[in-house]
Amino acid sequence: MPISVTTTNSDNIIRINIIDKFDYGVHREFREAYKNSDSSSEFIIDMSQTSYMDSSALGMLLLLREHSGNDSSKISITGCTAEIRNILKISKFQNLFNIK
Repeated sequence: MPISVTTTNSDNIIRINIIDKFDYGVHREFREAYKNSDSSSEFIIDMSQTSYMDSSALGMLLLLREHSGNDSSKISITGCTAEIRNILKISKFQNLFNIK
């Protein structure tokens, strides 16, 4: 299973773990992970087990941000490898997301 989701209802936190490849092949699962949440939800995208990321993954992150209220969204991206962190940096995603 390329994506696992953990929801903490008391804190309204949704943790989405991306396992192996974050690409177009997981778009449906990724969208399912957040589609029933509201704009007050906080998201943690855990990439500690992610080995690959492509441009469609960047688009999926932007769609999540839009769903979560754009500038008022609360999305953290954690556990990035140096390569994935570089992709996010080149794309200037540090301006849109909290990258830890």
